[in-house]
Amino acid sequence: MLAVSFVVVLVWFPLTTQIPFQKYDIYALVFSGVWLLTNYLTHRYVRVKYMQIGVNLLRLVVAAAFTFAIMSAYMYVLADGMNYSIYVLLTIWGVMLTFSFIFLLFSHAYRYALNEEDEVERAPERGSQKVLKAAVPLDELQRRNLRESILENTSEKALVWMEKSVPLYSSNTFVLRTAELFNLRKLKPFRFDVIVNLMPLNQIRGINKMFGVVNDQLPDDGLFVCCFEPQSVLKQCILRTYPPIINRLVYAVIFFYKRILPKLFMTSRLYYDITEGKDRVLSKAEVLGRLCYCGFEIVDEQKRNNLIYVLARRSFRPQTVQRRLYGMFVRLNRVGKNGKMFKVYKFRTMHPYSEFLQEYMYLHYHLQEGGKFNHDIRVTTLGRFMRKCWIDEWPMLLNLLRGDMKFVGVRPLSKQYFSLYSQELREKRIHHKPGLLPPFYADMPKTLDEIQASEMRYLVHCEEKGTFCTDFIYFWKILYTIIFRRARSH
Repeated sequence: MLAVSFVVVLVWFPLTTQIPFQKYDIYALVFSGVWLLTNYLTHRYVRVKYMQIGVNLLRLVVAAAFTFAIMSAYMYVLADGMNYSIYVLLTIWGVMLTFSFIFLLFSHAYRYALNEEDEVERAPERGSQKVLKAAVPLDELQRRNLRESILENTSEKALVWMEKSVPLYSSNTFVLRTAELFNLRKLKPFRFDVIVNLMPLNQIRGINKMFGVVNDQLPDDGLFVCCFEPQSVLKQCILRTYPPIINRLVYAVIFFYKRILPKLFMTSRLYYDITEGKDRVLSKAEVLGRLCYCGFEIVDEQKRNNLIYVLARRSFRPQTVQRRLYGMFVRLNRVGKNGKMFKVYKFRTMHPYSEFLQEYMYLHYHLQEGGKFNHDIRVTTLGRFMRKCWIDEWPMLLNLLRGDMKFVGVRPLSKQYFSLYSQELREKRIHHKPGLLPPFYADMPKTLDEIQASEMRYLVHCEEKGTFCTDFIYFWKILYTIIFRRARSH
């Protein structure tokens, strides 16, 4: 920063001398030495375990003040004959102070973001565990009190759904409304086989932590009910409240503040410290993905009024439960040549935690034309646009350069999707590299069986006519389909 400050001032600022670097060479060395010395004496270079930005800012100001005083004395006493300009001193000092201030803020933000504040929850060792006591029905007074308590915090429709979905009026069912982990941790482990939390997840800061605690408290196959306000409800509310055009701008600002900033590495923890995790914007895919990530199996989910209620069954306990950071790029595990797994690079088009919903999507959603899911809840609005315009696949050029893929070839598949293919096709697939442009776009098959038949024709053609010749023919077929039949990225 010292060198940059001097170069900026001596090159870009107007000076009276024609040879600034020759005139101010000794001055630059003295200034650098004084700056380093004052910073050392004020302990600015001492690393501390707990970063206190106020203390470091004070030390920076003190070091800068001493530097300015010493250099002023040097100019008027020791270097009186050099005709140094006080304006040069002020400019260099100001630029140096500005650069140091920006660097200080950036370094503190980076180190602050690294401190996850007990983000990781270690999974305790446990074997098979059943509920401690046999369930008994609640008496009439207890049932009435519980109904009244639930209706104070939710709607009649939600209550009816819970009555049908879980043994609500059982001694082994625990209903509460809390955002504090303490209220869940104080429960006796395995005492209840159903836990219902009526506090919307939008008001809870450590969602994964809370899921992890519930997971630990439930016995094997225990049930958990939670609720949240989906992102779509917030969007519709804003669109109805404000006039056209303005409503879109308002939603964009709120989306950036409540959806983008919490996901960025440098701003996520600061955002949660400011908001305390309240009024968060959550998508349906993210909540369901978080539950799967934290060891639950989704049993049912229903929308009642403006909230979505989710019924999940405890399936397993992951070793750790932590917050995950999501950037604009994603690396996906795909089956490559010789059956080896490799990372495919793409722009992110899905909601956070969507990678844990693969099995859920296969069980609850049907494949549509092209082998994709019907109404894929994991894809964002921007993601649909990126897929339509092929933007999401641009980073796959890196896989091409690395040799993981070739230009034309079978589509790189996840292990889950790969398992749906026939044994014969799987054996043929692993003898070839996957490609950026799959044979899918040459004949546009609609069903999974047609997709397999399309790929089988391509692979057989590669074996009979050679890979180069086959890829050359398929390239022009694919190009024709994209241009004239308007095929889009999947």
